[in-house]
Amino acid sequence: MIKKALLFFVVFCLFPLTISASPIRIKDLVEFDGVRGNDLVGYGLVVGLNGTGDGIRNAPFTEEIMSNILERLGVNITGEQFRPKNVAAVFVTATLPAFSRAGGQVDVTVSAIGDADSLLGGTLIMTPLNAADGQIYAVAQGTIIAGGASVAGDGAEVISGVPTSGVIPSGARVEREVEFELNSLSELRLALRNADFTTAARIENVINESFGRRVAVMLDGGTVEVDFAATRLQSPAHAIGYIENMLVEPELRARVVVDQRSGTIVMGEDVRISRVAVSQGNLTLRIQEVPVVVQPNPFSEGETVVVPRTIATLEEEPGTGLAEINEGTSLSEVVAGLNALGVSPRDMIDILKSIKAAGALHAEFVVR
Repeated sequence: MIKKALLFFVVFCLFPLTISASPIRIKDLVEFDGVRGNDLVGYGLVVGLNGTGDGIRNAPFTEEIMSNILERLGVNITGEQFRPKNVAAVFVTATLPAFSRAGGQVDVTVSAIGDADSLLGGTLIMTPLNAADGQIYAVAQGTIIAGGASVAGDGAEVISGVPTSGVIPSGARVEREVEFELNSLSELRLALRNADFTTAARIENVINESFGRRVAVMLDGGTVEVDFAATRLQSPAHAIGYIENMLVEPELRARVVVDQRSGTIVMGEDVRISRVAVSQGNLTLRIQEVPVVVQPNPFSEGETVVVPRTIATLEEEPGTGLAEINEGTSLSEVVAGLNALGVSPRDMIDILKSIKAAGALHAEFVVR
């Protein structure tokens, strides 16, 4: 049976994204230029696995790194053949936070790159972590906390979560500091996470009004520049600490985000729909095969044949008819108008697409 219908059996999940009118701290709206983390990556070896490591024949790089580590420890394995199943080659990733100092610790993520089944119970051996410039900034080592489990038998296997990836809290120690002299800066740019001219202008006004003089200037919709000398504070660090807690009411674009896989619809508060009429109905096509077996008469020559028989039906439900959605002046009215049609979430996604195509939906439409 082939069924083509607009009615889907999914749980309705409509979360209106109501933008709060309350002000938000500047530190939650912008990134301070230069005050950023740095990505680190390393290639290492996990040992102590309970027979769930890499197959050496399928992952020859595991054998290579094992040989290198043992040779550095003074173990001569030239010409030796070993096939351990309790080791796995992994990538180790971490983010070095801004202003990290030598001796500090950061979290690391460990991910298998071979055919290991699980990293549960494994220990990461000392692994240097490099940045994009090729320099070593941290060294990772420790016991892995994996977020899954794997159980297998002769005829079945059950996997919960992702046992081939895990974390080591505070698993890397910082060995090199990133050179960045904040006190040497004469000005600093604030980069908005969501560029908007109105929000940038409000940030500029709030900063200038707080200091009582021209300290900040908006360069574009995504950048506001602050003059540290004009703040008359002790240092740039004091200026940032004072500015980042100022409150600003952001202005965001009207946006509708839909996820077709889960049937989720998220609408911004400023979404508007012009006056439009919508009709929605259901169409079901059923095809059923009922073959008939035809046999020859007793004691006669012939053969048994199967004669195909197909029963096809086409059903069309009355649907909702032609419904009118008045011009929406608020999110609640838009949602109420769509809910009045009595359709499922996935039908509503199709309706929103059609309304957008008709030019009646005044918002950015994002499909994921």
